Amino acid sequence: MARTCIWLLFILAAGCGRRDAAPQPPVAKTTPAETGGSGAPAAGGEGVRTFTIVPAESKASYHASEEFFPAARAKLGIDAGRAQAVGTTQAIEGRFQFDPERPTAPVGENTFTVRLNTLTSNQKKRDDYLREIRDDGPSFDAYPLATFRATAIDGSSEANASGRELNLKLTGDLTVREITKREVFEVKAQLTGDTLAGVATTRFLLTDFGIGPIDFPPLLAVADAIGIEVQFTARAQGK
Repeated sequence: MARTCIWLLFILAAGCGRRDAAPQPPVAKTTPAETGGSGAPAAGGEGVRTFTIVPAESKASYHASEEFFPAARAKLGIDAGRAQAVGTTQAIEGRFQFDPERPTAPVGENTFTVRLNTLTSNQKKRDDYLREIRDDGPSFDAYPLATFRATAIDGSSEANASGRELNLKLTGDLTVREITKREVFEVKAQLTGDTLAGVATTRFLLTDFGIGPIDFPPLLAVADAIGIEVQFTARAQGK
């Protein structure tokens, strides 16, 4: 992931009048991150903060809809019908940079990366299929990383008894198998002290990223639409 930084620049310019005039007070210049892009200084608040994801307290999951056909009973030991496949991993890293009181102000680096070839489910055959390098599969061993980089934040932030409740939409670029698409994550989070904890979810089509259709007649088929859920705990870094 490309790493960028938010720098708050405070430039103080002191102007002086003529030799016989009283000195003029310093003039403070503000940056868009301080003003929310309006040109007027922000009222109160801590400003932009950086929160780093804690992998041991976070996880990423996929939720896929599978349909098994009658032949799956003899071959796989699975009864015919629909089922939800869930694979998870804690191999996730990333950070959020924003003003918790004004989250829609100009933002910094809001990005996370998931190592796809560490996803595990309740079926080893499914996990192996996702990882193995093959013409008809995702080949996550060849394309191990999925990366999301937010380019805009929309939503709300409200104070509550524990700190702040945030309901956000992160719009940005999701890259899977070296294919990048614009996606939107819905985020519900709670900020308590220096800890930001929440859930980010989205849905997209596997075929948008060159995966599938996943179809193994007469055994099973996997729906093209898939859900992604990221449960995260992130902690504030020093200012």
